[in-house]
Order: sequence, then C-alpha cells, then structure tokens
Amino acid sequence: MTLARGLGSEYDSARESPGLLLWQVTNRWQAAQRAALKPFGLTHVQFVLLASLSWLEAEGPITQRRLADHAATDPMMTSQVLRALELRGLVTRRAHPSDGRAQALNVTDAGAALANRAIVAVEGCDRRFFEPLESRTSELAGLLRGLLEPVRATAPARPHGDPTDGEGGIRTRDGV
Repeated sequence: MTLARGLGSEYDSARESPGLLLWQVTNRWQAAQRAALKPFGLTHVQFVLLASLSWLEAEGPITQRRLADHAATDPMMTSQVLRALELRGLVTRRAHPSDGRAQALNVTDAGAALANRAIVAVEGCDRRFFEPLESRTSELAGLLRGLLEPVRATAPARPHGDPTDGEGGIRTRDGV
C-alpha cells in the first residue's frame, strides 16, 4: 500500500485501478448511448429493458423478475421503468398463463418497432465506441462475461436493518 497523494491505495497510479478505469469507461459509454437513444425518446435503461424483453419473448411468457435478472436491474426500478413503457404503449402486462401470482410481460407492435429502430443506433454507437480495440472487442466481451457470474455469486449482503427481502418486497418481522 502506498500513501500517494494522501490516499492509502494499493495502486501507485489511478490509471492502474481496474475499478476506477471501469467506472470511467462505463460513464463515457453510457453518455454515448444516451446521445444515441435521445432521438428515440428512450433512456438507456428503458432501451435495455425493452430490447431485453423483445429478445426474451421467444422463450415464452416473461415475468418482471426474469427480465430484471436478465438485464441485471433492480426489481423495483424495473417495475417503475416498465410502468413508463406501458404508459407509452410499448409493453403490456397480462396474467401469467402458468403462475397466478405473476404477470407476463409483452412487447407491443409499437414497442417492437421502436426497439428494432433503436438497436441500429445502439449497436452503431457500440461499434464507434469500441473501435479503438479493433478486433479485440470479442476478447473484451469474454472478459466481461467472466466477471458476471462471480459478481452474482458474491453479491454484497444487504445492509444491517435493510427491510427488503432482496426480491423487491418488504420483509415482515417473521421474515415472510
């Protein structure tokens, strides 16, 4: 550990910290994606959920939980974003055919059309953003996939006293 510039970091330079570098790259990439999606009237998270639902629908009825898991989004935030997409007529929620407690999500024709127009802009943005890596983008994708499962398996515990059940609901005194 070095005491560089008053910070007891294990890195001699900020440019050596993978966490900081990922933060910086992610912020720049998200800014580029926001700009690419602006003409479509979609936020980045709206696009991710709409595109993910469009992709997953081929598997059959998709629940909000399944969509949130696929997109790695917070279930409560997913619900709020889906509500906004529903108000715009881009998705619908109907009774799930095999789970009476759940709702099945569906992309409307308007939602599918918008997702298919927006994906062209999003993938073009990705190509431009990752262009400096040349042919190594597949390698980067592989490295990122290698980080996904260990992160899910070691997700941090909820803070002491957190009243949520981890599923987006509220935990009662007896844990139910």
